[in-house]
Amino acid sequence: MGGGKRSSILNRPSAKGKDKLDGANQIINLSGDDLYPAALRQGTAVKPGKSAEPFKHKKPHVEEQPSFYILITTVLAYQIIFLFGRIRDFIAVWFKKNKYMRYQNGYAPLLNSGFDAFYKRHIYNKIRDSFNRPTTAAPGRFVKVYQRESYDGFDSFIKTGEIKECLNLSSYNYLGFVQSEGPCADAVAVAINEFGVGVGSSRMDAGTTNQLLETEALVARFLGQESAILVSMGFAMNATSIPALVGKGCLIVSDELNHSSIVLGSRMSGATIKVFKHNDTADLERVLRKQIAYGQPRSGRAWKKVLVVCEGLYSMEGTYCPLPGILELKKKYKFYLYIDEAHSMMAIGPNAKGVCDYYGVAHSNVDVLMGTFTKSFGSAGGYIAGRKAIIDHLRVTNHSAIYAESLTPVGLGQIQACLKILMGEDGTDEGRRRITSLRQNSLYFSRALRKLGFIVYGMEDSPVVPLMLYHPTKMPAFSREMLARNIAVVVVGAPATPILKCRVRFCISASHTLEDLEKAVEAINEVGDRLNLKHSRKIRD
Repeated sequence: MGGGKRSSILNRPSAKGKDKLDGANQIINLSGDDLYPAALRQGTAVKPGKSAEPFKHKKPHVEEQPSFYILITTVLAYQIIFLFGRIRDFIAVWFKKNKYMRYQNGYAPLLNSGFDAFYKRHIYNKIRDSFNRPTTAAPGRFVKVYQRESYDGFDSFIKTGEIKECLNLSSYNYLGFVQSEGPCADAVAVAINEFGVGVGSSRMDAGTTNQLLETEALVARFLGQESAILVSMGFAMNATSIPALVGKGCLIVSDELNHSSIVLGSRMSGATIKVFKHNDTADLERVLRKQIAYGQPRSGRAWKKVLVVCEGLYSMEGTYCPLPGILELKKKYKFYLYIDEAHSMMAIGPNAKGVCDYYGVAHSNVDVLMGTFTKSFGSAGGYIAGRKAIIDHLRVTNHSAIYAESLTPVGLGQIQACLKILMGEDGTDEGRRRITSLRQNSLYFSRALRKLGFIVYGMEDSPVVPLMLYHPTKMPAFSREMLARNIAVVVVGAPATPILKCRVRFCISASHTLEDLEKAVEAINEVGDRLNLKHSRKIRD
């Protein structure tokens, strides 16, 4: 990478067959521009016989900004919280010494120090009832939520015994495979009868079951890749795979909004890390040009490898990575590309095969395709798919594959059933129906909220729909109001988002009906009026 002849486990693929999607990979053919019109694809492969136009950077997707009044009042709200929080801490040092004393019996404080602890005490703890609500039963179209009460300022909760059935707009159940009955549940029952509920061993010891090998082959075939590796945790897949691919003397160029698992894995690798603006290919090129020109710090030597890391679908923003533009830069600067498809796999694209499928490019153009089974699959674990040389390397260098317990037969049974339905190997068109339903539901819900005057982030066809709240006090208010209307939602604040950009994140599912979404939109409209959340200044048709 950069200059000189250096060998790497990330061998470059051949150029043959890169520019168009293999027809064999079109597992589910959704014909018609009503589902994926060219305007929404935002980039297509160059057809044979046609010359490619000179590459031009497309402007990144810019989200609508609130008025100056909203920003000022949001900052003022935090200033008031911080002021009274400091006063409470100052007084509490003298009256609650056991809780706030800096040193106890000679020990330095293990907790209660720094801004994170302050934020937890005076913001998070005051609205804890809006988070971590216990649920029961399968989180499908509906979810059952336990009702709780607190008599000590939300330090602890007591269940009232009441269970409320709510419309589920909070789970990552994009294709609706999280079910307690049906073909997936039946497949899991068969897997339990044959393999039991666990393997009790790591992959390197006695955890490599025939079921696991079959699932890895199925994942690779679904994505049109040579091979795949599965581990029991999606977060750990990123955190332990990146250090296995790059190290000291390498360069990682990461999107500024990448998931914390990517951030952790990049830091653990020992590589130099540079960040580019979210989904901005012009800024990515600027970073690449500068870093390749200057080389490694101090020595100035060429980088051993350059790895660009981004996500297919950003779960807090609802945006897709600009893959066509990144691939053009990949050809120019010869870097390796690592895409986290935790949320995009089985959520976007005419075949539900992620961001490559969405843009109409071959999966082989991406060196490392990572994804998880905790979203649309309704299972657990993560995978990486790619060339066999890369996967064989990860099998002996990825700590999750070596030391962690292997995937359970229960999870593998669920994964296999989902993939076979999507690939049409169950003999039905159920996979196609779910894909179509998810896209239609996503478009309807997102457009309806925008039309009502809310500031909604992300792409219109994204199953992740973030609605901006801004004010910290409106997070618990919105959550409680929606729960009172029997709708379960997830509100998100710092540190998962910038502190001034609190939001509610809706997750749309193929299992939702039009009546469900109409009910949700009506309730959101009522709550939006009550809490003054309609900040959009765009004129809607």
